[in-house]
Order: sequence, then structure tokens, then C-alpha cells
Amino acid sequence: MSKVVIIGGGAAGYFTAINAKENNPELDIIILEKGKDVLQKVKISGGGRCNVTHACFEPKELVKFYPRGEKELLGPFHQFMTGDTFEWFDDRGVPLKIEDDNRVFPEANTSQAIIDCFQKAVDKLNIKVLTNCGVNSVYQQENKWIVNTKEQVFEADKVVIAAGSSKKVWELCKTLDHTIIEPVPSLFTFNINDKRLVDLLGTSVPEATVSIVGTKLEASGPLLITHWGMSGPAVLKLSAFGARILADKNYQYNVEVNWLSRPTDKVLNVLLNLKKKEPRKTVILKSPFSEISKRLWERFVLFSDISKSQNWADLNNSQLEKLANQLTKGVYNANGRTTFKDEFVTAGGVDLKEINFKRFESKKYNNLFFVGEVLNIDAVTGGFNFQNAWTGGFICAKALAEN
Repeated sequence: MSKVVIIGGGAAGYFTAINAKENNPELDIIILEKGKDVLQKVKISGGGRCNVTHACFEPKELVKFYPRGEKELLGPFHQFMTGDTFEWFDDRGVPLKIEDDNRVFPEANTSQAIIDCFQKAVDKLNIKVLTNCGVNSVYQQENKWIVNTKEQVFEADKVVIAAGSSKKVWELCKTLDHTIIEPVPSLFTFNINDKRLVDLLGTSVPEATVSIVGTKLEASGPLLITHWGMSGPAVLKLSAFGARILADKNYQYNVEVNWLSRPTDKVLNVLLNLKKKEPRKTVILKSPFSEISKRLWERFVLFSDISKSQNWADLNNSQLEKLANQLTKGVYNANGRTTFKDEFVTAGGVDLKEINFKRFESKKYNNLFFVGEVLNIDAVTGGFNFQNAWTGGFICAKALAEN
């Protein structure tokens, strides 16, 4: 009977274990979790509802959501994809639903549905799970793997490292001759202290284009003004794709925002037309763009050197141009970042060049596997990091099931 030790009791570890045992019931599988609870990220993801995956069903499209891992995941996604995730959970009595923003959740609307599904499978398949069982070292001895924990020593034929992004685990990987790409934060909000945004907490626009001045980094999507500065999908996407560049800048950079995602000249034309059509109306009273709230509009007007009492007819070309620029290419100074502690994601981990993605196996050692966030793979928000865990776990499980 082949023995498998899986290090890490999270999404990737559980999914690997369950699929491996279903493929080969002869396997003796044990999951080692350093914490007192398993599946912690599953529990808190998506506000406690678990954002299982994303409704993107084309591998070539899906990989575009991964700043790191795009090239490597293309092949694996042809083997196990979003549609397979739907089917896998549905077969086990956990139907999934697609929401308006294409994020996918269990119909039960709680992460507990996923946790219960995994626990039920683990119990049924006789997979052992040990908590409070952190791993101190892993090494090979006469074709066997020796896994040392504080309490006991395990011997295994195959080892899977699925312990997420943790300094201790990456140190462990280094002892196994693997290169670690130095981790930096991904998915963070921009800290911006700007008078144009003060007291506008909670104000949002449905489609803004945000770019980092002096780079090619650009992203579009909803934008939210927060207590700290700017957040929302556009900013989070930009932070993910710019994780390395922004870390190198020590999180000091200028952000250009097109609040309307429209060309400046087209916006200027709208303003010129208003000057002709509604000359006597007071500029500050009403935003001509439904996407821009009244309070945000007031800020842009005042910061374009337009007084509270001025009518459209009073505006000169310079003021109109300033207003068009505020709306489409306002520049804001970012100084620092705020990360989501609960759903912390890092860019970094085991160098992808050292992994065989047909099996998620180490190129340096046979029977040593890596799945999930321990690898230098990360994605934007929306269920993509879980899809990486499911895909890697499924493919790794097939390799584990071989005799």
C-alpha cells in the first residue's frame, strides 16, 4: 500500500487527497495541518460564502487572470477547468451558482457547504487528518520520504506540499533544493491622501480606467473610494499585475484615473455641448454623467477652478479643459498600501521552472509534488486562486494514484 503525506489542510490539500483516494482506494493518505483548524481560507473566502471559482470557461481566457502562472496553467486548464469544478461539486451534492459579476458560489450561500462536502469525503474515504501538526523537516532516505513533526515522524512514498503561502513552508522548500521567488504582497488597496477624495468614503464609479504613471500598468473596472484611498476591482487587479513593480517602487507612485473610461476629447465635447444647451444652469448643481455622483462631481468642479456660483455660460475653455482632465486623467499620489488580512495573497513562491505541470511534480525529486499557493502562482480576485487549487489538486491526484 502506497503511503502519501500531504502537508497543508487547506483547499489544495483536501482536493488532492480526495481525488487521489477516489482514483486509487489502495492509497494510505494523511493530511498534516499546522493550525488547530483546517480549510480556513475556504471558510472566510467571499465574505464567508466561498467564492469557489469564476464563470470563465475558455482556458485561453482564464489564464489571463493570473499575473503569475499564465503560461504554465494553460495545459492544466485543458485537463481540469471551471466546468469540471461545477460538475465535481454538483456530483457531491453541492450545486454552484453564477452571480452577476461572474463569481461562483455554492447555492447554499455559505462556505460551510464546501467544508462539509470535503469533510464528508475525507471521512468516507478514510483519509486521516491531523491538526496542530506543523512539519519541521522533509528529506529522502532510501527511496522513502521522512516527514518530521514536533510530535512524530512519518514515512511516505510520496509527499505533497500544499501548505499555501507561508515563510516556514518556503524555507522547507529551500531545503529540498527548490528556488523561492521572494514573496511580495498582491491584491492591495492604494493609500491616497488627496483633498479631492476626503469624506467621500463609499463613493464608487461602475467603470474607471486606472494606470500607474510611468509604466504600462493599466486596469479597468469598478472603482471605490475608501477611508484610506482607492479600492475596488480595478485597483485590486492593477495591484496584482503590478505587485513586483509597485514593491520595487516601495509603494510610492502616481496613479492616473479616468473616472469615465472615456477619451478626454469626447468628455470635453459633452461639456462644450452643455455650455451651449444649458448656459444658465449652475455647473456644480448636477453631474451630467450618471456614473459620477453629485458629491464627486462637486469636487471635480471646484478643483477645476470653477466657483460654486458659475453657470455653464460663464466657463472659459481653460476651465472646461481642466474639468475634462479631472474626469479623465486626474493624477493622485499613492503612498503605501492596505492589504486584506483575511484574504491575504502573495506574489511569490516555488519557482515555476522547477515544476512539471503535467503532474505538478518537482523536476528535482520524483514523488515530491506542489499544489496551490505554495507555487509562484497568484490571480486577481474572483475565485481564480481556488480554481488553481482545484486544477493542481486534480492533476496531482492522478499522478499520486499511479502505482
